[in-house]
Amino acid sequence: MTKAEKVSFVISTLQELYPEIPVPLDHKDPYTLLVAVLLSAQSTDVRVNKITPLLFEKADNPFDMVKLTVEEIREIIKPVGLSPMKSKGIHGLSKILIEKYNGEVPKDIKLLEELPAVGHKTASVVVSQAFGIPAFPVDTHIHRLLYRWGFTNGKNVVQTEKDAKRLFPKELWNNLHLQIIWYGREYSPARGWDLEKDIITKTIGRKTVLQEYYNKKKTR
Repeated sequence: MTKAEKVSFVISTLQELYPEIPVPLDHKDPYTLLVAVLLSAQSTDVRVNKITPLLFEKADNPFDMVKLTVEEIREIIKPVGLSPMKSKGIHGLSKILIEKYNGEVPKDIKLLEELPAVGHKTASVVVSQAFGIPAFPVDTHIHRLLYRWGFTNGKNVVQTEKDAKRLFPKELWNNLHLQIIWYGREYSPARGWDLEKDIITKTIGRKTVLQEYYNKKKTR
């Protein structure tokens, strides 16, 4: 298969598996999405979705959030981990949103990245899922899968994002990054990976990855 045929195979397989694409983090607007994505760093979406209702009950907008102290926010979000940094970030970005943007979340990746505790991936998720602006946020699943599929050298997420944007049509980015995340969780996880269920990697996977998989299987 040529690279273009592989890309096309991935797109059609994912569209078949995930015609309807659920957004992993529960939210109701750009602000609650921004907070939820920030909380999801080095945590699981399931855990974040358990905590955000408790936080949003007290404050689901920047004006109410700044009325809470950093300590109060930290107490609520403790279970998701990294709470000292995340609570400062949530309080700090809420203050800036009020001062600079009348409490609205900006639609520009660069402006979002200027907010405390908001990195490139978080900003990309927000513009993509809240505003429908094409972006290709790369998380661990996407990084792992694009390497397994031979679409990137896997050096770092910056390179993976560049390669993904080069290979896939821009109008599909917002759906594709979510489809790949769901696929990674269900069929191509880092642990407990069963290649027989992973149709995409089995069909187009990087030779060295497949070889390593079969070698490991033999030694078990």
